[in-house]
Amino acid sequence: MENKINAYNNVLELVGNTPLIKLNKITSKFSGNFYAKVEGFNPGHSSKDRVAIHIIEQAERSGLLTKGSTIIETTSGNTGFSLAMVSIIKGYDCILAVSSKSSMDKIDMLRSMGAKVYVCPAHVSADDPRSYYEVAKRLHKETEGSIYINQYFNQLNTDAHYHTTGKEIWEQTGGQITHLVACSGTGGTISGVAKYLKEKNPAVKIIGVDAYGSVLKKYHETGKLDQDEIYPYRIEGLGKNLIPTATNFDVIDEFIKVTDEDSAHTAREIAKTEGLFVGYTSGAATQALKQLNEQGKFTKNSNVVVIYPDHGSRYMSKVYCDKWMEDQGFLKTEVEEESQEIQFIK
Repeated sequence: MENKINAYNNVLELVGNTPLIKLNKITSKFSGNFYAKVEGFNPGHSSKDRVAIHIIEQAERSGLLTKGSTIIETTSGNTGFSLAMVSIIKGYDCILAVSSKSSMDKIDMLRSMGAKVYVCPAHVSADDPRSYYEVAKRLHKETEGSIYINQYFNQLNTDAHYHTTGKEIWEQTGGQITHLVACSGTGGTISGVAKYLKEKNPAVKIIGVDAYGSVLKKYHETGKLDQDEIYPYRIEGLGKNLIPTATNFDVIDEFIKVTDEDSAHTAREIAKTEGLFVGYTSGAATQALKQLNEQGKFTKNSNVVVIYPDHGSRYMSKVYCDKWMEDQGFLKTEVEEESQEIQFIK
């Protein structure tokens, strides 16, 4: 009998089914049990792989995408990488409008994956013609046979996580999850997962993580977009200066805000305590865990899942670069951050 070769047909078959990993050292003094859903194990190293493949395959089924089509999107980097990866396998062109806040690591990776990249100024209003939202819309109009993914206002973004991430977390915890803590940018991840979990158990608490300089927390609490809340911040893929319709605020119980500096240090701490090399937003989500624990939100019986959206390799020129940290004023003294010196042997 001939032996069968056990291989995947292509990289897209590896999307999803990411591991749930217990956090031990960084949460050792917390009340409860804490687990990270580590999305960096996706082939494109982020949760956005799920969204990219779901939206593109839906577009194929509906006839919106055909041979020679072009995929256009607004991205802080991760969605763009995932779309570029899917486009390579499926044979589409990919054009991406990227915020200048995105790290050069991300921008270089997008270009390496064959995408045409337009870098747009980060600190302009959403309706400014230079914003990455408006640039993507313009490129869509100018490019024949293109589709605009529009993840911030695309229900399929949320659906992708409802059908995959939410189901996985429920099954991986044996239905024992009591709290979900997740960053909110487009809101697709937290909304999709929350919808699934709430349907299984309405008592599960859903806590969104927002940035200072973003409007999401106050909008959730008041129903109003306060322009005075908006100012520049450094965390990528977290918070917004507009209200994405992909965010279902009704399934989110509360929001908590974290600072750029705390989130950066906590990302570094995760690497040094848990051996998990994760991104800036993972640091933000874990910083939220610290603050929530201090507020007494958890008990010894809590089973808390925190979503780690992407991999630390996307931030080598930012949170994992001492020079960048110093430039932001995040490394003030040697006491605050123990940097490992590089020893050159001659």
